[in-house]
Amino acid sequence: MKAIHVICLTGVLAGCAGQLDSLGRPPTMTAPGAEVKMYAPQPAPERVALSTAPAVLEREPTVASLWQSGPNSLFGDRRARVRGDILTVVVEIDDEADLSNVTARARSGQDEVEVSALFGLPSVADVVLPGANTLQPAVSTSGTSNSSGSGSVARDEEITLRLAATVQDILPNGHMIIRGSQEVRVNFELRELQVSGIIRPEDISRRNEISYDKIADARIVYGGRGQLTDVQQPRIGQQLVDLVVPF
Repeated sequence: MKAIHVICLTGVLAGCAGQLDSLGRPPTMTAPGAEVKMYAPQPAPERVALSTAPAVLEREPTVASLWQSGPNSLFGDRRARVRGDILTVVVEIDDEADLSNVTARARSGQDEVEVSALFGLPSVADVVLPGANTLQPAVSTSGTSNSSGSGSVARDEEITLRLAATVQDILPNGHMIIRGSQEVRVNFELRELQVSGIIRPEDISRRNEISYDKIADARIVYGGRGQLTDVQQPRIGQQLVDLVVPF
């Protein structure tokens, strides 16, 4: 018991020390260009291994032409296509679900077996167990079972966000792995937005945008940290008590 008290006290003191460091200070932001702690993971190697390289189609260059087809031309395609390019991810989630299930079941049964005369066995049973033959019926069973259940799910989500992501890698089949993060701080609250997944070049619009529903293995993280988020979380001591107490 003393060991548990020491562990709890150590955890509380460590948590208090971390909170004292940020007391009266806004949450720190990540420097531009620095590595951001990503909560949205990259696609697994097994998913990347599914891609295969397509057949290469050679294209003749335009020689002595006034109109170039490159991305830097006036009417060129400026959509993301190589590693390091930037594109905009549009997240517009408006989901609503209302499910309700009710189940009821009932069953009853009754069986009776009478043994009046079976090669004289009743008389033998009367000698061994006096009065047993007078019990009618000899075997009787009955049973009843019933069950009922109900459940309901109601969900309403609406998120509208825009985020710039970077092409991290090009898969052998031409698909691209994208990853992006965004941080916005208002007073003492920091909002974080992260996205990662695999896209097809042909799904990118002429405005160099792609919708979230066209991202394979999409991982979208939207949250924050700061004073408001900290108030919504239970205290460290309470979390330690919940972890130790089995009730």
